[in-house]
Amino acid sequence: MTTTAPASTSTVPGPDGALLVVDHVSHTYGSGERAHLAIRDLEFAVHPGEFVSIVGPSGAGKTTLLRTLAGLLQPSSGGVWVHGTRITGVPDDMAMVFQDYSRSLLPWLSVAKNVAFPLAGSARSKAERDEIVDESLEAVGLGGFGDRYPWQLSGGMQQRVAIARALAYRPTLMLMDEPFASVDAQTREGLEDLVLRIRDQYDMTILFVTHDIDESVYLADRVLVLSRSPAHVVEDLAIDLPSPRDQISTREHADFVHLRSRVARLVHGGEPD
Repeated sequence: MTTTAPASTSTVPGPDGALLVVDHVSHTYGSGERAHLAIRDLEFAVHPGEFVSIVGPSGAGKTTLLRTLAGLLQPSSGGVWVHGTRITGVPDDMAMVFQDYSRSLLPWLSVAKNVAFPLAGSARSKAERDEIVDESLEAVGLGGFGDRYPWQLSGGMQQRVAIARALAYRPTLMLMDEPFASVDAQTREGLEDLVLRIRDQYDMTILFVTHDIDESVYLADRVLVLSRSPAHVVEDLAIDLPSPRDQISTREHADFVHLRSRVARLVHGGEPD
């Protein structure tokens, strides 16, 4: 169910054509002497089709930001706008992929039923729902695994199921909260390339939170570098690397090395020049 408040386009902040606008968002946990300001006056916009990585020091408030963008937390001040409408809950065409696949998947349901879960109660026919499930599993390389259960799959395959479930929403905007932090390096590379493929296949916009600096640069069109808590944007860095990305040639590219170093300096306490 969408819980959004109607808005006049004349009052929508941010640049024309933006899919997502974050307008001076701050979030405080608690009150009084125990109040903790997690994010402070964040302001940025994301356009359709962009892949934006969000990186920063541990405890910077990246997950708080993502939950606020998803409508799971209401900001203490400022607002988040999607499709020109200020959100007060989770929009229908937004999906989220979490880090801990073992907790986000339902172990008593088959893979296919996990992927179909978001479609429960929809107006689609069973045949349409089954088609969406099959297409989503094929998109993540798990065609033929629908009858398995999550506990029968490797960690990387379980995260593919979580991504397929997000695809079942047919989202225009996907939020990903450190989705590959719990898998090994080789599996991680395969999942990174998978996300780039499905972004192109489904023409999605992706916001991707990560602690991995190399990953943030490899995947993104832009990297938002956050400060230590309370988080604010230190730099909004354009990533102009050749496409398609490749795990070897892209990471060896001189521009990748330069951009990776730039992000690392900012994350570890530097300020923009």
